Amino acid sequence: MFKKWMLAFSLATPLISFGQTTNVDKIIAKIDNYYILKSEVEAIKARSEKEGQSISSCDALKSMAVQKLLVAKAEIDSVIVDNDVIKEQLDARMNQMITFYGNEKNIVDQFGKSIETLKNEFRTDLKEQLTAEKMQNTIYDKITVTPLEVKKFYESIPKDSLWEVGTQVQLSQIVRLAPITPELRHDLISKLQGIKKRIESGEDFGALAKEYSEDQGSAANGGNLGWVKRGSMVPEFEAAAMSLDTGKLSDIVESEYGFHLIQTLGKRGQEYRARHILLMPDYLILSTAEPKRYLDSLKKVIIADTLDWSKMVKAHSQDELTRDAGGIIHNPQANGTWYTVDVNMEPGLYFVVDRLKLNDISDAVNYRTPQGKTGMRLIKVVARKPAHKVNLKDDYEMLKTYALRIKQNERIEKWLSEALAEVYINIDKEYETCNLFK
Repeated sequence: MFKKWMLAFSLATPLISFGQTTNVDKIIAKIDNYYILKSEVEAIKARSEKEGQSISSCDALKSMAVQKLLVAKAEIDSVIVDNDVIKEQLDARMNQMITFYGNEKNIVDQFGKSIETLKNEFRTDLKEQLTAEKMQNTIYDKITVTPLEVKKFYESIPKDSLWEVGTQVQLSQIVRLAPITPELRHDLISKLQGIKKRIESGEDFGALAKEYSEDQGSAANGGNLGWVKRGSMVPEFEAAAMSLDTGKLSDIVESEYGFHLIQTLGKRGQEYRARHILLMPDYLILSTAEPKRYLDSLKKVIIADTLDWSKMVKAHSQDELTRDAGGIIHNPQANGTWYTVDVNMEPGLYFVVDRLKLNDISDAVNYRTPQGKTGMRLIKVVARKPAHKVNLKDDYEMLKTYALRIKQNERIEKWLSEALAEVYINIDKEYETCNLFK
């Protein structure tokens, strides 16, 4: 239904391939001032195979060539990604690494490089990816589909070609996090108090923040968070920062992120500027025994007393992302709240949900939050659609997505034919038969 190169492009762009080292090797394509290395193409192939989607070398090259073409044309058209956006995305993706590896020390041990060195290596690739995405969004700007267009798209599908949609569910969760032990809390507070004494003795706050702070978004800037409006930070942090005189150091402040040493740098109206040093617990070593006991007991009470699930979520869940939305778990792959129950689901969900019926509640199961915290959760199936042939009533959003992609594909094909006349392209003979952009 859709061009292969569009599929390949989608595989190439969402995330940086952490751990991939770009060596000087064979240049197989030149798109304006941008080069594609053979090792990069092979890396895309390897990653797609790891994700269960086998693609050819030609498709992998096409995905990179489209990205480079988008970036080259963005340069011509002055489509620019702000440095602040790049920094924000880089920090977020570094935090993904921290979640995956457990802590910064494990990352440094794995790659043999400092966090700052790794960030510098990833920044160029990330800038290209974000620029390509912005250029693509510019091309797609204002493309929409109406309900009538969705209906026409559905009716254009031959009846014998309508595909089977698997069982779909909406899921809700109650999360309880592993508590920090008194010993770990004492160790972190003591370490921060030692850092505070060093600053009071004349050492530079910024230098110590760069060395010790585990807030990747500010550590490289000496812990400086810049000017922020009231209400932007967690309450504990903001209360301390607003109560301090300029230049003064706080006592140790505990928040959901860990433990902070704060210095207020300035105030103006409803804004303030502060810097901090953050120490975070190593969540991987925390015991989940207490949250498991809590949730086991809560499940029994909910079932025995037929308590309202949404009220229990509001009262007991410690997950701020889902607590105020009835505990509903977002499905990032579908960009919605419905999950198809099959092996493509996140394993931690699939092996739990596959056994549940509508309104069933799971036993307490292990959970890692997007921020890397350890805990347990109960999962309830709050809505369920049985397997069925795709239809307008049950699958309107899915069909709308497909119809939109067709219009986007038509738009970018037209854009490609125009862009190719403005950008220099040279492909190595080994890959000439790939017929890029066709």
